[in-house]
Amino acid sequence: MTPAIECRNVWKIFGARSREALAAGQSAAASKDDIINRYGCVLGVADVSLSIAAGEIFCVMGLSGSGKSTLVRHINGLIRPTAGDVLVQGRNIFSLSAAELRALRAEKIAMVFQNFALLPHRTVIENVAFGLELRKVKRAERLERAARMLSLVQLSGWEERWPDELSGGMQQRVGLARALAGEPDILLMDEPFGALDPLIRRQLQDQFIELARMMKKTTVFITHDLDEAMRIGTRIAIMRDGRVVQIGTPGEILANPADRYVADFIGGVSELKVLKASDIMQPGGAARPDAPRAPLDATLAELAAMTAASDTPVAVLDHAGAVAGTVDRVAVLTAISRRQNHG
Repeated sequence: MTPAIECRNVWKIFGARSREALAAGQSAAASKDDIINRYGCVLGVADVSLSIAAGEIFCVMGLSGSGKSTLVRHINGLIRPTAGDVLVQGRNIFSLSAAELRALRAEKIAMVFQNFALLPHRTVIENVAFGLELRKVKRAERLERAARMLSLVQLSGWEERWPDELSGGMQQRVGLARALAGEPDILLMDEPFGALDPLIRRQLQDQFIELARMMKKTTVFITHDLDEAMRIGTRIAIMRDGRVVQIGTPGEILANPADRYVADFIGGVSELKVLKASDIMQPGGAARPDAPRAPLDATLAELAAMTAASDTPVAVLDHAGAVAGTVDRVAVLTAISRRQNHG
């Protein structure tokens, strides 16, 4: 199946001598510091290759300056790479005409920013419908679609309010509804919850996870918060100095960090909150009728409590309610001890 998004050996170097810096980076693996010292250029992204499946929530994370936002801005053509290719649904976006690129941004890709960027002189529903207005969608249709999206983000009844009447969390939900109203295939989310209080942030994470599961949108989610990435991501790419250091599921990264940098990065993460039933279950097999039941995303902490209370292995159910596998007490204890031994 064609990936929703694919990056092939993408480099981005800012500066007048970017071509010289690129040659040095490609031939001698020059570091970020080498490139700025020798050529006066800034290395934004270095030789990044990755593939994102349709419907996946792919988190890109790293510290400030790691290149995560620069990388993601290539996906909707806001930044042109110094070298390499970016494909969206199999099409190299930098081979598109200006009109085709505008259509791609308008119809296939939506972006949600940390800054809510709501128009203060428009009501909530008018803000949500604004992108559709730019696309010349008829008023009745765009307002109906906007109202439907507001219902999805649990803001029915707030349609005629003004943005300054809403809390920060509510404004961010309006921003998400606006992105969804265009019915894009791909969502690009740049630190969307970063400006919010911890409690509101967690509530929006939960709501987003539920929405993503229901709507099956391909999502690239930028964050510097490891806990957030571990909660939300189907897979995570960890970046450092413009390079992707490791790509994997939260469970894979916790169990097998690629190097000391990643190990130090994840050092404070509790596997009890991150590892899921899908990470440690024994696939297939039959479950006893009286076995405890748990979903694929049940946490290790939840499974530990269930296996402590029952001698019967837990039946892990997929999204259709069928048994996908089982988890017993040994699997839970092994997962816990593996991380302790790692540390």
